[in-house]
Amino acid sequence: MYFIANWKMYGDLKSLKSLDKVIKFANYHKRKKIMIIYCPPYTLLHSFQNKIKKTKIFLGAQNCHAELSDGPFTGSISPKMLKRIGSKYVIIGHSENRFEGETDLQINKKIKSCIKCGLNVIFCIGETHSQKKKKITSQILKNQITTGLKKIKFSNKIIIAYEPVWSIGTGLIPKLYELDKNVNFIKKVLKKNLKIKNPKVLYGGSVNPKNVKNLRSIAGIDGFLVGGASQKANNFIDIVKKTII
Repeated sequence: MYFIANWKMYGDLKSLKSLDKVIKFANYHKRKKIMIIYCPPYTLLHSFQNKIKKTKIFLGAQNCHAELSDGPFTGSISPKMLKRIGSKYVIIGHSENRFEGETDLQINKKIKSCIKCGLNVIFCIGETHSQKKKKITSQILKNQITTGLKKIKFSNKIIIAYEPVWSIGTGLIPKLYELDKNVNFIKKVLKKNLKIKNPKVLYGGSVNPKNVKNLRSIAGIDGFLVGGASQKANNFIDIVKKTII
């Protein structure tokens, strides 16, 4: 089971203290099959890596540029820069970045560059509320998958994170039968179109300690991408506990 903490545009050096409890928890449960990954802002990547490098916790970034290595792109971070600093994972295609203008073509280029330099990709897909109301969720998900992963040899370095856009930060989550249907559809597309035998699909969108047990009841879910609730150690640990115990 994967547990990914997406801190978004939050956190400073004082926030590092919250890792102490999670590190202790991860070390205690090191024999359980869990993967804890922290994706802090770029400004904290180096500090996080120093803090967790001898632990069972992994480092990830929240985005990157499509260019593989260095280049004249002011304000951007390349996949190779992330790799050098110790990142093992990177989130690509988050709806908040799509909203800012990131296209499926850019996402495809980013994923190619990340895979080429050895990073693991957390590839986000999901429908808007308008698309959900129009009952075109399956069409949207399929398009995002096929375009985002076009000409990419799928491997265990790509994890899909299903995040309904209307659920992120709203406190709303899909009905369980809808979630089960969408997760199974995503896996079906990955198996049929990309010939993946055992694809990993996570759920993200208003995940918290109160609803995670219900979400965990969906057999096809392989973990969670957690936003706001991951910023407090006790909440994040509670989410992991209620999933694995």
